[in-house]
Amino acid sequence: MMAAQLTFQALDLSWSDLWISMIASLAASVAVYWMYHLFYGSRTIGAGVNRAFILGGPAITALFLGIQSSIPLSLGLLGALSFVRFRTPVKDSAEIGFLLLLIASSIGIATGTYAIVVVLFVLTFLSLSVQAVFQRRFSLRRFSHLLLSMEKDAFERLQQPLEQFLRDQVDHLNLKTLSVMDGKVSLQYQFRKRPQFDRSAFVCRLSEIAAPAQLEIFLGGS
Repeated sequence: MMAAQLTFQALDLSWSDLWISMIASLAASVAVYWMYHLFYGSRTIGAGVNRAFILGGPAITALFLGIQSSIPLSLGLLGALSFVRFRTPVKDSAEIGFLLLLIASSIGIATGTYAIVVVLFVLTFLSLSVQAVFQRRFSLRRFSHLLLSMEKDAFERLQQPLEQFLRDQVDHLNLKTLSVMDGKVSLQYQFRKRPQFDRSAFVCRLSEIAAPAQLEIFLGGS
């Protein structure tokens, strides 16, 4: 009990302030999670980073509440975290923006700058709303996204037949990104579906072309 009192005195933080900060951080995390699914949930091909939003916000807030009054503690914590490697790739660029939003709001709450957090969320919601209206107005939402991931050796064999199949099946095929990590090649395509497009048959045919190689397929879009 004495140790807890000393800790809160060092932080100049009462129990009520602590509860307010953590509840506000949880509310902000829920808001980030809700906006992610509202604007991107129906067409994301990401790695599922959004599943960490609810726990991530309060955890980041608690982390900054714990280290903000102690420089030695913060340096030691950074040294400990340097042993941790997060190897999950960010497959959708939208995830980066929402992660930054989550981190910024958590830090803002931990430092007591609630006005900045409120302004940040209002501007973010308005910006995403304008973007959604713009996309709907110019029919950009009809674009679909395809992510293919395979071993590097298989990619050298499958690149041409897979791309030829895609060009035969869809319109306006565009290779957006190509990345190589840990011996695996990931390709992200954007395309427009044809009226007779069959998702199940499309995915099955891709798997057949890649056989016997293992092909990871993520198909998103309306």
